[in-house]
Amino acid sequence: MNHRNLPSTKTMLPEKEFLHIVEHTPLVSIDLVIRNAAGAVLLGKRLNCPAKGTWFVPGGSIKKDERLAQAMARISQRELGFVIDMADTKQLGAYEHLYPDNFAEAPGISTHYVVVAYSYQLPEGQVIQGDDQHDTLEWWDVETLLADPEVHDNTKAYFQA
Repeated sequence: MNHRNLPSTKTMLPEKEFLHIVEHTPLVSIDLVIRNAAGAVLLGKRLNCPAKGTWFVPGGSIKKDERLAQAMARISQRELGFVIDMADTKQLGAYEHLYPDNFAEAPGISTHYVVVAYSYQLPEGQVIQGDDQHDTLEWWDVETLLADPEVHDNTKAYFQA
């Protein structure tokens, strides 16, 4: 796939319009379970709602008319600083993420995601650059992340049978 022409980002909806969508419909997103050579998993401490203050795998919403491969390229570039090609991933399945809050922290509005999760083996020497949605990025072994109460249950679900 040629990633030189990443999809153009549509104009962001005004907050009020996007909040209306969040209130009335599920969002579709991609989550990335990134593993290093030692088998550790990359998690970021979220700065924004939903799931603010918890450890979570990288990911993001799919935009209208955006193909999965385009979304994967855009999301990985934004969250990790490099493009992941869908051909180099393995689909883990579809998951539902339900949150009592929302990105705007507006009272009484929950967030519902339908998430397609993918695993990806990080090549040796690949540098990861953080983004503005995470306070920090860290490598976690699966046993530790499953036991830690600060790792969000939706992230833990990717590692439970």
